[in-house]
Amino acid sequence: MATTVLISGASIAGPALAYWLAHHGFRPTVVEIAPALRTGGNAVDYRGPVHLGLLERMGVLDRLREVQTGGTAMRFVDADGRCLMEMPADFAGGELEVLRGDLSRILCEASGDHTEWIFGDTVTALAETGTGVDVTFRSGTRRTFDLVIGADGVHSTVRRLAFGPERDHVRHLGYYVAGWDMPNHLGLGRDTLNYNVPGRLAAIGGDHRDPARAGAFAAFSSPAEIAYDRHDLAAQKRIVRERFAGLGWEVPRMLDALDAADDLYFDAICRVDVRPWSRGRIALVGDAACGATIGGMGNGTALVAAYVLAGELAAAGGDHTVAFGRYEALIGDFARRAQKGGDSTGRFLAPRTARGIRLRNWLQNRAWFMRLTMRIAGERSAGIVLPSYAGPTGVSAASPPPRG
Repeated sequence: MATTVLISGASIAGPALAYWLAHHGFRPTVVEIAPALRTGGNAVDYRGPVHLGLLERMGVLDRLREVQTGGTAMRFVDADGRCLMEMPADFAGGELEVLRGDLSRILCEASGDHTEWIFGDTVTALAETGTGVDVTFRSGTRRTFDLVIGADGVHSTVRRLAFGPERDHVRHLGYYVAGWDMPNHLGLGRDTLNYNVPGRLAAIGGDHRDPARAGAFAAFSSPAEIAYDRHDLAAQKRIVRERFAGLGWEVPRMLDALDAADDLYFDAICRVDVRPWSRGRIALVGDAACGATIGGMGNGTALVAAYVLAGELAAAGGDHTVAFGRYEALIGDFARRAQKGGDSTGRFLAPRTARGIRLRNWLQNRAWFMRLTMRIAGERSAGIVLPSYAGPTGVSAASPPPRG
């Protein structure tokens, strides 16, 4: 029986999987390339009985409600600040919206001391044997685990090592997005102002934790992929500045703050398509298997996938040859339906023509269209009945993970 499981990634899918594996008596180890749990980050949302039900089963729903943002209303404005269209907080924020860093921290704490945590390291080589997977880490450490799970996002290292290069599995969807911190010079509360010109979106939202701070967000159309180093912060800043140079509204202040920012989120809007999700003793979960950068309900899908993967391993007595196939058969269609929502995110945020911007605003100002959009989102999050899994309970939320 497989008992030791290495999980790469400590964002959402990884800690959730560690929780459920520990719940079923496995011994999970989570490795995270960052030196500590990431704080802050963009807001993520959950909606519907499937998502909220799993958070409640994990015993973290009440804790998440204590740190929820309260949702974010989105106002689209012209260059003079006049409101053109407004979307309610529950459109983007669902029934529960929290910052990614808060979610990751609470999920990690939920598995307590039943999980081994390794920060500041990453997997560099995988070699499957008849009895396990020999893993080499960047630190030089070598260990053997019964199973290895990639929960390390759309740019998954585990997927690259075990399934092949990223270009074989990740499809560019024609847009890029960026986010950074800036002063809240507009005095925004729990709302976001959004400004469009064809093919570009600039947005500023208040920070519910610190009234003096705000978050800047930018999206722009780029049908062709841009060649850049994902670890070169200066190069990414140059790309954003070049794409937004010369725009009015609050964009100059946003770009001034970008120059001073010591952190930046920058990535393509893309989707991950991998079939199957496993090879031998190695499997993928969350965005590594079926991610979409924005709009694909990846956070909710990560919870569902972690629950089912751990449950199927437990039900199969640790036999991955049975569990991995059952896991994908149970949730593959659900995950891919949810993922499709990300295909239109870029076009919604930054329509490529002035006519497209006007049409989006006109539709979103219609109550019937907003109700339809909300209904579709709810159906994507609720379209699955989860199995119940029996197993030992060994998880305690008393002990937080080490920070480094």
